[in-house]
Amino acid sequence: MHGHRPRTPEADRSRRWFMNKALLAGGVAAVATMTGCSSNSSDTATASSSSGAPNGAPSGGPGGGMPTGAMPSGGPGGGGNGMGPGQSEVKYADFKGLTTDGKITDGLYSIHSTDVSTDGIVKAAQAFLDGLTAKERKSCTFDVDNDEWLAWSNVDGYQRKGVRMGDITATKRNLGYALLGAALSADGLTQTRNIMKLNAFLGDYSGGNRDTLTEGAYFFTFMGTPSTTKPWGFQYEGHHVAINFFVLGDQVVMTPTFMGSEPTSATYKGEKITLFKPETKAGLTLLRSLTAAQRAKVISSTKKAGDDMKAGAGQDNAKLAYQGLVAKDFTSAQKQNLLDLVRVYVGNMNDGHAEVKMSEVEDHLDATYFYWMGETKDSSAFYYRVHSPVVLIEYDAQSPLAYGTKGGMGGPNGTPTQQHIHTIIRTPNGGDYGVDLLKLHLDNDH
Repeated sequence: MHGHRPRTPEADRSRRWFMNKALLAGGVAAVATMTGCSSNSSDTATASSSSGAPNGAPSGGPGGGMPTGAMPSGGPGGGGNGMGPGQSEVKYADFKGLTTDGKITDGLYSIHSTDVSTDGIVKAAQAFLDGLTAKERKSCTFDVDNDEWLAWSNVDGYQRKGVRMGDITATKRNLGYALLGAALSADGLTQTRNIMKLNAFLGDYSGGNRDTLTEGAYFFTFMGTPSTTKPWGFQYEGHHVAINFFVLGDQVVMTPTFMGSEPTSATYKGEKITLFKPETKAGLTLLRSLTAAQRAKVISSTKKAGDDMKAGAGQDNAKLAYQGLVAKDFTSAQKQNLLDLVRVYVGNMNDGHAEVKMSEVEDHLDATYFYWMGETKDSSAFYYRVHSPVVLIEYDAQSPLAYGTKGGMGGPNGTPTQQHIHTIIRTPNGGDYGVDLLKLHLDNDH
């Protein structure tokens, strides 16, 4: 036990205050999107959640890029795209996970050896924790089944717990990056760091003086104690990044993982950074490999809303029906394109555990659906979804909210663009946060 308890009424009130400020900052447009009433949504998917209204963040601040009263730079969140948990967020004990109809498909996950060591991850996590002061360590450690797992958001101003990277020394930050380097692949680490850099770019673009739009506005929390035998995990999150990493023995679950950015391409401190090109290209490659008849079943509309994501923050118990075309009748080449697409997202995890996850995905490949909204040009803003019993991936090119909008005023009804992209990967049917594995562990080993 680590001295932390489930969220108190005082903390819940704090998060309600946070949501109210977002509503005041965003006005009527914020209310419409946060209640799912966006007028231009073209998705007919069934999506619901017991998590309540998504929780927003105030986005007012100085500077010509994002004037006071603009919408949060993380996105409106009407479709569950990441505004964060609401005041009635799902508690850990009530977590069910993403399902198609509210019923969990049993028997998908098991405790077994993967033959992929987690020793390096455990050592890196312990080294980071050992480098913290007692006060810092207490602020970021929780029980392994704490509600804090589910209390993440991609929004910049969201009130987070844990150790803030910008508040610790460079030596301690490097230990944190070493942990990310052990848990993630080289590409995953680079992507995470580049999202952080573009967050700082957005801060400069918006006139500065916003401590949420910096490279340091990212937080570590730890659930349980790093161990090669006992369950534990960590969470790394901030604006446009949320990595949930659960460890049990040599098994790893790295979902939900949210990655996004606005902008997705810019020059920061002399470095040209471009994000989400692999995700964009892989989606188009799969779509273009389909026949005209197949595409007619995959594409529901050539138009898309400013926010179509369904399984973002605060949507942990969402119900999302399969849509599009199932891969059972894909050709071998099309199936390979589908696997290549999934690998782009799974590949943010360290290489060995990514291969374990890909094997799991491949076992359910014939039951995997592909769905699309929007146009299909290289530069088009579109949405796609990959959905099977063991993986859910969403890619959503969204409306500009802070970057490149006239006078700095973006909004939920603006034209979507590839300069604002949100992505998420989840493990449906109770797999997120390693919840199913923890239940099996407790049932069988204790």
